[in-house]
Amino acid sequence: MSPSPKVSLIVVAAGRGTRLGGDEPKQYRLCAGRPLICHTLEALAAAYEFAATTVVIHPNDQAFYDRALTFLSTRCAATIGPPAMGGATRQESCLAGLAAQAPLQSDLVLIHDGARPFPPADLIHRAVAAAAEHGAAAPGLPLSDTIKEIDHAGVVVATPLRANLRAMQTPQAFRFDLIYDAHRRAERDGRGDFTDDAAIAEWAGWPTHIFPGDPANVKITEMSDLLAAEARLTAEATDIRIGQGFDVHAFAEGDGVWLGGVKIPHDRALSGHSDADVVLHAIVDALLGAIGDGDIGAHFPPSDEKWRGAPSRLFVEDAARRVRERGGAIANIDATIICEKPKIGPHRDTMRAAIAEMSGVAVDRVAIKATTSEGLGFTGRGEGIACLAIATVRLRPTA
Repeated sequence: MSPSPKVSLIVVAAGRGTRLGGDEPKQYRLCAGRPLICHTLEALAAAYEFAATTVVIHPNDQAFYDRALTFLSTRCAATIGPPAMGGATRQESCLAGLAAQAPLQSDLVLIHDGARPFPPADLIHRAVAAAAEHGAAAPGLPLSDTIKEIDHAGVVVATPLRANLRAMQTPQAFRFDLIYDAHRRAERDGRGDFTDDAAIAEWAGWPTHIFPGDPANVKITEMSDLLAAEARLTAEATDIRIGQGFDVHAFAEGDGVWLGGVKIPHDRALSGHSDADVVLHAIVDALLGAIGDGDIGAHFPPSDEKWRGAPSRLFVEDAARRVRERGGAIANIDATIICEKPKIGPHRDTMRAAIAEMSGVAVDRVAIKATTSEGLGFTGRGEGIACLAIATVRLRPTA
């Protein structure tokens, strides 16, 4: 029996995604609680054990990419190597990814779009088998609509036979040396007009085998695609959990209090082993409660000097990571701060933005409310601040 081929993976994610709009490339837009590219990478890592995975990113997107990595499960993140820097076109970006992987001497390589978040596992395995058999292969779907070729005036000049046409998908799969050589030849010949890797293989003289694609393997292009993907991912996460957290910290000497990741000027501080951010501590317990994973004291005990004076955002980031490790997403966070002073209203939106950033959700999924205790109890006497938090988490059911 011949040994299994060494298969590597290139995920192309250097595009700008202008048709989707927004201030960030589509592959980094949040979708069901994670950047879109994270869903793609998780699906690929779960489908096949690749010898190496290289993500090709735009040179200006390093910060977006680094943040996206924090949303990956530990298992998936461990499979991804350093990113390659893409070029002005998809063709240039693919060549950059191939060049980065050339020293690995893989037998086969799969090249996939970063904005295709639903590659089925059986499609990945069929791509590997097709590349091993044919050298160059790509998934394609039959067309349901008749296609017309038109001229510059919009007049039909041809009607191709629909039965012979296919809509191409990724991952496209190749013998590594074959596609790397074809890309380098195209670069040397000044051919930069290819829209997919199969076209480059064809141009280089390699017959490309088309195997059946999968209608579920959609590419996110328009806003409607992103909304449909979010609906699909949300529909799959039917195990809805709600967690509650409550925390209290007393006042001490100081010149400001940390609340919701924001330092608010005040004539006192809050006493605690870390930065004593009562809001973030309550949120952490709510998130951990939703997934049944202990409480903040179990994971960050005050007896551990490592956490003395630590920023509480670290605790929120860890709790959010634990949710993602379960394959879940944070649906919303709702916190109520109980104090007489300081006034929360002027800082509410800044706190919401900070909490959204550290927990990895859109800001409209974070609510901050404040109330007094009408002069009653320790908060009414100005002895400290309390916070009640509730978090809703969506998980995919486990067998």
